[in-house]
Amino acid sequence: MQSILEIRHLKTLIALREAGSLLRAAALLNLTQSALSHQLRQLEDHHGSALFERKSQPVRFTPAGERLLKLADVVLPHMDGAARDLVRMAQGTAGQLRIAVECHTCFDWLMPAMDVFRSRWPEVELDIVSGFHADPVGLLYGHRADIAIVAETDPAETVDYHPLFSFEIVALLAHEHPLSGRPYLVAADFATDTLITYPVPDDMLDVVRQVMKPAGIDTDRRTTELTVAMLQLVASRRGIATLPIWAAQNYLKRDYVLSRPITPQGLTGRLYAACLPELSARPYLADFVRTTRESCYLSLEGVALL
Repeated sequence: MQSILEIRHLKTLIALREAGSLLRAAALLNLTQSALSHQLRQLEDHHGSALFERKSQPVRFTPAGERLLKLADVVLPHMDGAARDLVRMAQGTAGQLRIAVECHTCFDWLMPAMDVFRSRWPEVELDIVSGFHADPVGLLYGHRADIAIVAETDPAETVDYHPLFSFEIVALLAHEHPLSGRPYLVAADFATDTLITYPVPDDMLDVVRQVMKPAGIDTDRRTTELTVAMLQLVASRRGIATLPIWAAQNYLKRDYVLSRPITPQGLTGRLYAACLPELSARPYLADFVRTTRESCYLSLEGVALL
């Protein structure tokens, strides 16, 4: 029997298993949902068997789907490994990625992504440039870092920006806070309370840059280096904090504090990996970006791919 099975089908099934739904799998593969559905339907029609249950959430595979997943789990790692070996043969294996970050919450997702990457590229030396850096792109020009994780792109900079992901930023309040009954917060709500943040400049805070400053709102600030200290201050009615929803998820699940959207449309942050143009051509840099995007999309709450 001749099969139409291709590598892209195996990758699709793996993405569907990891993402849990057609919509999320399509985003992971950079396809439209209709294109993904068509690809799977074509495979099912050819083999005369459904691969997964359409109305299950998360997706549940049929025996036929499980059989192909078993094949994918064997074949795809060998293919990826062979592709990396060919790159090593052609271009050598030496390299390093020194990573500078400008956001305190980046470590919540950066360390797991680095662990995945390290298993794929053991010859590439990974390191985090110590300390918090208000100008991580400046470290690229000074050759003190190879990658800078930044929240904005600047056309004036002579660097390449690789999109990572966007994420929801929420306001965090004490249960008995006067604003806790609101469905969402607006710029004026921050004027009457203390904003609790990490010790960073105003222009590095999305809530200030995107919401408060355009509305001409200013407020008192209180800073702390630690997320746990920030949430303790919030729970004690010392002010309002704003964080990516993944950074506050454990506290929200324990009902330690409340979260509210910021503005009716919500507040969205974005992250990019910036590097000098000559580094963009190196295969392990592209794989680092891909690994980070996929790892964060599958593991973090409130994340969408850019």
